[in-house]
Amino acid sequence: MAEYWIYLIPVAAIGYLLWSRRSASTADVKALLERGAQIVDVRAKAEFRMEAHPKAINIPLDQLEQRAGELDPARPVLLCCASGSRSGFGVAVLKRKGFKEVHNLGSWRRIQSFLA
Repeated sequence: MAEYWIYLIPVAAIGYLLWSRRSASTADVKALLERGAQIVDVRAKAEFRMEAHPKAINIPLDQLEQRAGELDPARPVLLCCASGSRSGFGVAVLKRKGFKEVHNLGSWRRIQSFLA
């Protein structure tokens, strides 16, 4: 039985990735925006320049840990990217840095309906 524990590691990793990629609900997003949430797009600079929401700031995922100081940890943070994968990883990065309210918005296009 003990030799099967090694198979639990990939299952746990996949479970964590699916959990961290969850996106915030519509009601959550509206409430967070009313409270002054910061919108951070973690796509690469080139992707962000091609098309992005004007109220979002761009901090690429590979720079998020180093540039987390540019964000206010007292305010909620909404992370977005193209699909929700990178922003899901970004949630974990900011939580490790001590941010309490960090949410995965998923696709940056989703914010359009909230900020139109």
